[in-house]
Amino acid sequence: MRPSNSNPKTRIRALLTAAAIAGAACAAAPTPSMAQVSVNIQVNAAPPELPVYDQPPIPGDGYLWTPGYWAWGDDIQDYYWVPGTWVLAPQPGYLWTPGYWGASGAVFMWHPGYWGPHVGFYGGVNYGHGYGGEGFEGGYWQDNHLYYNRAVTNVTNVHVTNVYNKTVVNNVTVNRVSYNGGNGGTRAVPSAADRTAAQDRHIEAVAAQRQQAETARSTPTLRAKENGGHPAIAATAKPGAFSGAGVVAAREAAATAARANQQRSEQPRTNEAQAKQPGAQQQRTNEARAKQQRTDQQRTNEARPNQQRAEQQRTNETRADQQRANESRAGQQPAAQQRANEQRQSDARENAPRPAQPHPAAPHPQPQQHAPAPARPPEHPQDDHEHH
Repeated sequence: MRPSNSNPKTRIRALLTAAAIAGAACAAAPTPSMAQVSVNIQVNAAPPELPVYDQPPIPGDGYLWTPGYWAWGDDIQDYYWVPGTWVLAPQPGYLWTPGYWGASGAVFMWHPGYWGPHVGFYGGVNYGHGYGGEGFEGGYWQDNHLYYNRAVTNVTNVHVTNVYNKTVVNNVTVNRVSYNGGNGGTRAVPSAADRTAAQDRHIEAVAAQRQQAETARSTPTLRAKENGGHPAIAATAKPGAFSGAGVVAAREAAATAARANQQRSEQPRTNEAQAKQPGAQQQRTNEARAKQQRTDQQRTNEARPNQQRAEQQRTNETRADQQRANESRAGQQPAAQQRANEQRQSDARENAPRPAQPHPAAPHPQPQQHAPAPARPPEHPQDDHEHH
């Protein structure tokens, strides 16, 4: 079928309606049909990788393993994991051919599985536990009895005598890819035997398988968006039994659950330790504080004598300085006082009124003594001078 460009939701609803009609017919009377009823679902997103899980023990003789697969839910718009389970074959001689996703460009179409006398083409997808990508190595029919290969089938818990051991060598690439074709899918193509098996008389999925798918679709934890591709219920011992014994988780989910259980078992101890922690922490804090206080006190005691000596020395020096200053002032005061007294005396002398000076007494008159008259020089005769 060529990829459709129509709305995927509309396309899926129409195809699921056809599937419901076909399923109702099969439920009413599981008579073989000449060809597989085509119920193709188209999705624009690749399915997640296949989870790795262990096969639960077989519940009894006559059961055949049907591997888990990713289905698409139009109503939830997500892939959800349909756990693998043991199913009674609808009639002796019939084997299960798993369904598979086939990519055509960016579109992924679901090719449903079927019951038939031969295992046909299932896209080369390695579902494990006997479904290695081509054919079925988990057992075969003989004289209306199933013979189980213990190398790939968990039949150790019940009394099943029709068993054998055969090492399975896969001729396909062993990986976890869940679709055929497209980018990253398997490259398997139908062989001549596959094409012949496609023409066999087929029976669609039985009621137990449909119950398994419906229970998975209504379990939120099996949705890819919820479990990240690691479902907590990867396989069940019986269809629809999603709890109790026989439920197997994916290994990644089992490891996560084991860690969660470990954490839950350790939580009481952790809580107890946390409850004790404040008291222990407080005690350590108090001890550290007391130790610090003792250390500080010791340092204070050791520093106090030195500080006291230094303070005493500064006090003594201050006193000595004060004493010298006092002595200096004491020595300076007499001299200053003396100078002040002298200055005051000097100022007093200068400012004191001066006494009146007595007038000198008039000298007593002395008798006047007449000096002898000087001798007159001889007179020269003027006439003689004039004549000369």
